[in-house]
Amino acid sequence: MTTILPEIIFAVIFFLGNAAMVFWRRRQDDPDTFFFCCIWSLTALFIYLTINELRIGSFFVLIPLLFFGIFLWSYFREKARLINGLLFNLFLIVFGAYLVYNLFSTSSLIVGGLLAVALVALVLVAAFGIVTLVIFLYWNAAVVIKKESHSLANLLTLLLALFLTFFLIYDYFIAQQLPGWLTSFLSCLPLIMLYFFVVFYNFLTVSVLYQFNHPRYNQDYIIVLGAGLLGGERVSPLLARRIDKAIAFYRLQLKAKKKQAKLVMSGGQGPDEKISEAAAMAAYALEQGVPQEAILLEDRSTTTLENMGFSKKIMDQHSPEGYKAIFSSNNYHIFRGGMFARQAGLKADGIGAKTALYYLPNAFLREYIAILMMNKRRHLLVVATILVITVLGALLRFFFN
Repeated sequence: MTTILPEIIFAVIFFLGNAAMVFWRRRQDDPDTFFFCCIWSLTALFIYLTINELRIGSFFVLIPLLFFGIFLWSYFREKARLINGLLFNLFLIVFGAYLVYNLFSTSSLIVGGLLAVALVALVLVAAFGIVTLVIFLYWNAAVVIKKESHSLANLLTLLLALFLTFFLIYDYFIAQQLPGWLTSFLSCLPLIMLYFFVVFYNFLTVSVLYQFNHPRYNQDYIIVLGAGLLGGERVSPLLARRIDKAIAFYRLQLKAKKKQAKLVMSGGQGPDEKISEAAAMAAYALEQGVPQEAILLEDRSTTTLENMGFSKKIMDQHSPEGYKAIFSSNNYHIFRGGMFARQAGLKADGIGAKTALYYLPNAFLREYIAILMMNKRRHLLVVATILVITVLGALLRFFFN
């Protein structure tokens, strides 16, 4: 009984702490119980692991704590950086290795349970793997095609599914029939795919982490990033969600701190639009009850980078003494928006409006491709290196086999 008493005490404190978090956050203007429950859970777990290790006289828990500290330092220094995803995933790898050590050292039931859950997840991924991913992508592509326009940007999950189908056919039916030197050269394909998967996983990790932004209710400006208009003059449902997110924050801040932020509607007039996106967005906000004096227009931009740059000029003119600002966009877009804000010299984090679940895979693929293009030289260098190595390997097999 004494050996499992610490686990029982920890479990009770853990669940009581989470219940207290839920009760506390539900009484706040911005509840987000999941985020705060995650913070409590991780804090409680590290306290438990530290106490557990002190009992056996070791301090290896400091290693994952060090990696977590490096991630936090980098993240809070500048949130919109891809390296933050890499640092967080390195922490997870180190933390997983530490849990294995801790299990063998302390025989903790809590640690054993955590590793069992992780093992089940890995087994499920390995069991279903790429075939299930392909099936999901075809299904998702069919849903997107049915509900959205047939533009190239909305066909990304379909294109990825077709590429993976080709790869599976090649791997299972063609690769074995090819000469060794050619197979050696074509091994560049899975290596390149692995590289881009790692980059995508790091991007997806930091994009998810970026969703947990909690700007304080002390903002002077809220930039709303524009998007295309319906009929050249009406905001689309996607754009309306961005504006609604900004208005919700505007009202919560006004209620909590009695401070009125100004909404900067940012978006120029496209060649097929009757009015600027900024004007249409302002009209929508006025219909929602936002007063005219709380709205500023930035109606020259044509890209997200210009959204940030031109909005910064307007805010600099209105508040030369300094200001605090955030921006609003759809949840899949705010990480890249944060990167553009940094490029424009604007210190602003994003708040994300919800997007239909069926559209998220396609949207994140589009964001991923856009981010790849922002760093294309680096990725081309890696791909070229892989190609050179595989070509050399193919030549060696051709001449010496």
